[in-house]
Amino acid sequence: MSKENNNTPSKEDDPRSDSGFEWYRRSFQYKTGLGLTPELKESYESDYKHILQQKQCNNCYHDRDWLLTYSPTIRFMIQQITKLEKMRNFDSFENKGLIKFDESKIICDFCPDWKSGGFHPEIGILLCQNRFKDKWHLEDTLSHELVHWYDNLKWKVDWTNLKQHACSEIRASSLSGECRFWQEVSRRGFGFPVGRGHQNCVKRRAVLSVMGNPSCKDKEHAQRVVDEVWESCFNDTRPFDEIYR
Repeated sequence: MSKENNNTPSKEDDPRSDSGFEWYRRSFQYKTGLGLTPELKESYESDYKHILQQKQCNNCYHDRDWLLTYSPTIRFMIQQITKLEKMRNFDSFENKGLIKFDESKIICDFCPDWKSGGFHPEIGILLCQNRFKDKWHLEDTLSHELVHWYDNLKWKVDWTNLKQHACSEIRASSLSGECRFWQEVSRRGFGFPVGRGHQNCVKRRAVLSVMGNPSCKDKEHAQRVVDEVWESCFNDTRPFDEIYR
């Protein structure tokens, strides 16, 4: 009876894997400093970063897929975006009625900046895998970016135009759920005006986003633009009938 020769190392033998005794030994060595050379320290930190990012990536895609299946907000936004895509391609017979949402345009990746996501009209949505506290944080971020996607399809947003950018940021922060009461409490405690907490949160986050636009001069410029479009954009809850979350 011949024995199969398999030279492929198991996950436990892989020094960059977090499974098995070898990783436990390296972790113990790193934390205690026993026999830890500068080279071993650098190697462990590099491998730990790789393992952490891989775990974050896997968790991000797992939560993304769960939300695409079970989140009422996400599912509704996907349906509305798909409808707009169909309308845009209505004259194309081969695409008529056959358009499906492309989930591959929602990607997870490591983000060096202190943000949780982003939207690009030509690429899609970026979810910053290293910034999420939990699945519900990811849901807020994905909802936010899907509002941008919806706006871009419905109104062909010029993202270099500060007023148009500000309007979409106001809508995204208001409709995504990221400014609901308990979210503000978790971020700021009770040290904020409860009566207008939602509006103040939306305005604050919209200003921060507009400040990142290359066409924006400074914070005062962003605040002025947000104020100019506030009433019409905050009260526009499409595609929802009202602020849902």
